[in-house]
Amino acid sequence: MVIIIFFIAHWFLSLFFQTFFLHRYASHKMFTTNKFYEGTFYLLTYICQGSSFLNPRAYAIMHREHHAYSDTEKDPHSPHFFRDVFQMMMYTAKSYRLHVRKLKEPEERFKGNIPEWKTIDFIGSSAVSRISFGILYILFYVEFATQPWMYVLIPIHFLMGPIHGAIVNWCGHKYGYQNFDNGDKSKNTTPFDFLMLGELFQNNHHKHPNKPNFGAKWFEIDPVYPVMKLMHWMRIIKLRKAYL
Repeated sequence: MVIIIFFIAHWFLSLFFQTFFLHRYASHKMFTTNKFYEGTFYLLTYICQGSSFLNPRAYAIMHREHHAYSDTEKDPHSPHFFRDVFQMMMYTAKSYRLHVRKLKEPEERFKGNIPEWKTIDFIGSSAVSRISFGILYILFYVEFATQPWMYVLIPIHFLMGPIHGAIVNWCGHKYGYQNFDNGDKSKNTTPFDFLMLGELFQNNHHKHPNKPNFGAKWFEIDPVYPVMKLMHWMRIIKLRKAYL
């Protein structure tokens, strides 16, 4: 049970900070917050993503490119230009590394208003940090795993962030239904998206990219939106007035 709890906790904590901080805040600025809470979310993103920490600046630029060029040849991760999800992941990783190292100059409209913490960015993207987290995951499994099959889960811990991104970008633009004609192939993969915390309501999100609630119809429940509403009520964040 310890291993299962650890895996589930890592899955959802990593995913939460990816959708809440990297996606909804860094990429879209769906809410504002003060520097203390921004730094707290930044640090928690690093800790929870661990070996698969995603640089907020690189993530935000690529995501803004994705919306501007959704499912065209300029889209950094449309599934419709690759034979399988692994090819898409490799191409995305290559583009991501260029942005991390600032070897690729983004268009002016994709820059700015992105949180940056150079110390965390440097540490989180370093081989030392990634390997150290990996060793900690392995040691945890050595201590608490009770069945051989549990060790199969370890590689998922190593690549948790990219795996979440691959599921969303592949499934969210290939499988499901559409509420809106957005001129792209974005889909709502499932009418109830708990396992991906609302991220698979891609069709809704591409219609209203700055709306913090990814659900559109009554049965489409975005689990992160009530958390954001609670944080707004507690004055930790401030949601845009247009979407309150």
